[in-house]
Amino acid sequence: MDATVMNHQNDQPGHSAAKGYAIGIERIQQMLPHRYPMLMIDRIIELVPDNYAVAIKNVTMNESYFQGHFPNHPIVPGVMIIESMAQTASMVVLETLGEASNGKVVYFMFIDNAKFRRPVTPGDQMEIRVVKQRRRGNVWKFNAVATVDGVVAAEATYAAMIVNPAELPSHSE
Repeated sequence: MDATVMNHQNDQPGHSAAKGYAIGIERIQQMLPHRYPMLMIDRIIELVPDNYAVAIKNVTMNESYFQGHFPNHPIVPGVMIIESMAQTASMVVLETLGEASNGKVVYFMFIDNAKFRRPVTPGDQMEIRVVKQRRRGNVWKFNAVATVDGVVAAEATYAAMIVNPAELPSHSE
């Protein structure tokens, strides 16, 4: 992954000169359909539409998955870390499209090269950085890295599609 793109505090090659903005949990909940226990980001600390976002997830022992995911050794399931990356990327997509995204949702298409480097545990603050690699129509591709205290916990490349659920075939058809 291109570290110059992922470091939102540098103006290195590959980094947008545009200044990002923060988004609080109230706005995140207006934009994403996810709710507890599936809402995996607490705030966006920086977002530049059509480019990148940096989100925060504060991990507490109260997370529902800790009841069954190694109760005596609680770690965040890797799939939930990937979900936090997807939700962060969804915020980039939805902010980029603005009102054109109303009523639409972002669905995973594929995940490549997912790697888990260190466990994420209760008390950790996970920082999720996603960078748009490309967009073709309603398909978006992202690179993402989740870190704790500056140490990479997970990374992945993935694609997603924004769709209007009302236009999808129903299960009854």
